[in-house]
Amino acid sequence: MSLALNLDHASAVRPQRSGKTSLIGLGRAEMAASLIGAGIAEREARMRVSQIWNWLYHNGVTDFAAMSNIGKGVKQILADSFSIDRPEIVTEQVSVDGTRKWLFRFRDAENPLLPPVEVETVYIPESDRGTLCVSSQVGCTLTCSFCHTGTQRLVRNLTAGEILGQVLMARQRLGDFPGGSRPADGGLVPAGETRAITNIVMMGMGEPLYNYDNVKQALLIASDEAGISLSRRRITLSTSGVVPQIGPAGSEIGVMLAISLHAVRDDLRDILVPINKKWPLKDLLQACRDYPGLSNARRITFEYVMLRDINDSDADARELVRLLAGIPAKINLIPFNPWPGSNYECSTSSRIEKFADIVNRAGYASPVRTPRGRDIFAACGQLKSESERLSKKDREALGAA
Repeated sequence: MSLALNLDHASAVRPQRSGKTSLIGLGRAEMAASLIGAGIAEREARMRVSQIWNWLYHNGVTDFAAMSNIGKGVKQILADSFSIDRPEIVTEQVSVDGTRKWLFRFRDAENPLLPPVEVETVYIPESDRGTLCVSSQVGCTLTCSFCHTGTQRLVRNLTAGEILGQVLMARQRLGDFPGGSRPADGGLVPAGETRAITNIVMMGMGEPLYNYDNVKQALLIASDEAGISLSRRRITLSTSGVVPQIGPAGSEIGVMLAISLHAVRDDLRDILVPINKKWPLKDLLQACRDYPGLSNARRITFEYVMLRDINDSDADARELVRLLAGIPAKINLIPFNPWPGSNYECSTSSRIEKFADIVNRAGYASPVRTPRGRDIFAACGQLKSESERLSKKDREALGAA
């Protein structure tokens, strides 16, 4: 039985609707320029950036007053001009297997007249790690036929601050900050210990490479040694195949790559993952072979959802092996997670085992992903929020107001 938590700690989860510039998600140079623009002398501003950075991302503070090594006058300027808000938690659900799913609400920082948007973020605890599945967009444009998120039309991209806000709010709820505020229930991490979240996967709502600049900024901050300080080998970016951005992602972000493959023939992948019509398998796999830093130590993960009588035959397994020849790779076999209205069924356990055996005998690691959080619709392909899309005309009208 899943547990839905009613959160009544408004000061911890409800952002102030101040309209102030958020410092979350700004790079160091951007933050320094913002401080200078607010009236802080240039030399001092550059010194304060490192202090603020540490307070935000290492200690997890949510109030400028808690920044004890910053003078009272500068604190006042910060409080008057900036915010360090985190998203509002609309719901928090806990699965029978310990998986947690949050529905986070964001308000448009540039135009508070626009309605808020919501995304889902999932935390998956395991014996040797804790993985946070983060969203990059509100909705999605890709309409992959097996994916629940694809049934929600794209509302907008998330900013770098909103992407990081999911990480910061999750760490706060889990008690994962050494010096930050702790939830009323104490969180999952005993006081004095850190790192409930050891890994981040950009596998939530949206296509990360269609929001490249914001995802890049957020992940560079997440991997910054003075910031959230996660190894780039513990951050994985998953794409359905935006081929032109795969190379830049490798050279400019340098995180691990995952490919939502799901089919070994173009005709079938055109249906399951329609972006294939623009960048077919030949182009996608060449981009993978050319991925910067690719090696046996930095393998690409190919995600393959197992759909009964669709893509799960022995012939499909053998073709998968042939397609990936020469690419240092791991193959994640994902039992299909049902959602209301879906037209697919999960492959049988025996069929998945036979498929995995063919791939394993060819020398590829092919773990079968254990479904997590199915009871709270937190499993792979099940995420969806209820944010509605505003028409371009409506957004322009509100922008002019």
